[in-house]
Amino acid sequence: MSRPVHVLGISAFYHDSAACVTKDGEIISAAQEERFTRKKHDPRFPVHAIANCLGEADIEPDDLAAVCFYDNPALSFDRAMRTFVASGPGGMESFVRGIPGWLTGKFFVERLVREELKLRDDIPVLCDEHHFSHAASAFFPSPFKDAAILTCDGVGEWATTTLGVGEGADLRILKEIRFPHSLGLLYSAMTYFCGFKVNSGEYKLMGLAPYGKPRYADRIYEHLIAVKPDGSFRLNLKYFEHTRTMRRLTNDEFHELFDGPPRQPESRITRREMDLAASIQLVTEEVITKLCVHLRELTGKENLCLAGGVALNCVANGKVLRSKIFDGIWIQPAAGDAGGAIGAALHATHGYFGRPRREVNPKRDSQKGSYLGPHFTNEEVKSFLDQHEYPYRQVSDQERSRIIAKELADGKIVGWAVGPMEFGPRALGARSILGDARNETTQSVMNVKIKFRESFRPFAPAVLEERCGDYFDIDTDSPYMLLVAPVREELRNPVVSLDTDDMIPIVNQKRSSLPAITHVDFSARIQTVSDTKPDYFDLIKVIVNTSFNVRGEPIVCSPQDAYTCFMRTSMDILVLENCILYKQVQPSFEDVENWREAYELD
Repeated sequence: MSRPVHVLGISAFYHDSAACVTKDGEIISAAQEERFTRKKHDPRFPVHAIANCLGEADIEPDDLAAVCFYDNPALSFDRAMRTFVASGPGGMESFVRGIPGWLTGKFFVERLVREELKLRDDIPVLCDEHHFSHAASAFFPSPFKDAAILTCDGVGEWATTTLGVGEGADLRILKEIRFPHSLGLLYSAMTYFCGFKVNSGEYKLMGLAPYGKPRYADRIYEHLIAVKPDGSFRLNLKYFEHTRTMRRLTNDEFHELFDGPPRQPESRITRREMDLAASIQLVTEEVITKLCVHLRELTGKENLCLAGGVALNCVANGKVLRSKIFDGIWIQPAAGDAGGAIGAALHATHGYFGRPRREVNPKRDSQKGSYLGPHFTNEEVKSFLDQHEYPYRQVSDQERSRIIAKELADGKIVGWAVGPMEFGPRALGARSILGDARNETTQSVMNVKIKFRESFRPFAPAVLEERCGDYFDIDTDSPYMLLVAPVREELRNPVVSLDTDDMIPIVNQKRSSLPAITHVDFSARIQTVSDTKPDYFDLIKVIVNTSFNVRGEPIVCSPQDAYTCFMRTSMDILVLENCILYKQVQPSFEDVENWREAYELD
């Protein structure tokens, strides 16, 4: 029997670094560096994530067939240098800020990998292309034998959008749109202008959009982006700064076009921001839809795979699903840069080593629910709790489900840290904060007293797969919380239209019998739950599921992370594997002074 092909995939240096280990095309483990360092979107070389993945795979670096980086540094450097030169004096700031990063890491990936892993000379270090990594991360774990592939993000090397096709173990890019023309950067520019942080605030802009009207959409089409019938586009660079600096994406012309300077972060959100969010969301959905129509015509494939940061726009994904352009859609749960680690490892397995793709199950993808991260045994949890003398109650799996279901029904907010941690930005029932979707106060309590974030931001429902149709108008599974669908008409309540800049009365309207998860437009970002994760499956009917963290903090990883977050917030109960902790009996918690300053609010 031939030796297994273990490949280590790495993403790093730009945003949200991560690592993944595969074995003959099977994803063994994947984790993001931020979960270990507690620095959100940590871009540094993922030493902790690599160590975890190798440990989960029970291998040493010498057992690897190859290491594959998700990006081609030479091409990225070429784009950066050409952009600096073309920008003239205006690009000097970015040049001065960017060069040290290149000289200390980005340009010397192979050397850094070999030094960190003490890698043998005969183990190759490969560099994939950014959008090939995205495309591979979307297609190879999907439940499709063949599919069209759309990747769309800010930029990777030169490409910002690619149209491709996957067939068996073969992957091809057919067309691409190149920097500086980027739908992802257009969305990020509006994120910046509306006062949110680029590379994380895009979620907020998407959540804000239903509160507004798309009255700026025509202005965006007239001045910012020219779109052809096939979805290809060009930006009017007169209004943007991303060819000179990524610190500020818009300029004075942009500000004049949209009625004044950018909103200051943390200041009051006005009607302008609501309407701008609605407008850029509409434009994004229309461009993505046109690209998908062309991609279906170009490839003739019945199914679609999506990756890249724009694929995390679950509202646009829901529109594509309902358009019926494709029969089936699969989206990489870690669609951003972190997921490139998976794509790089799988692309190397099939493309470089020529290993056949694993048998495809049309009813189940091979992402394993994205429960690919670290996990802690009951013994490890008990040792941690006993060491610190934190009181807890140990129960069986069945008792845990019964007890916590009742507590949720009674209005309690529960921190849930059970099983392997999720890979990607969504909490999927392994590191989650849970609440009752029927409770009118759940959304505001979670947002203000636990998450410490804006009150308008919606929460996602987790619903049993077989019961999803009872509550939502959607005819497909959504295990990764990447599709938005309407709440069923018969569950909705009539609401009064409020033409006001004050968002509080709008947010607080009871829109359905599931008020905690029904957004202002009667939509919900759905997670369907199957027996892939039995502990979570046994617990829920319909609940609120949000990530186990506070604003500005990565999702918790270890029992220590979970306990600290639990004690810093107004959560009532913490579940660590089979141990249940109640807030009222915990000892006085001594925390660092001004702990929130340790995290950069976003």
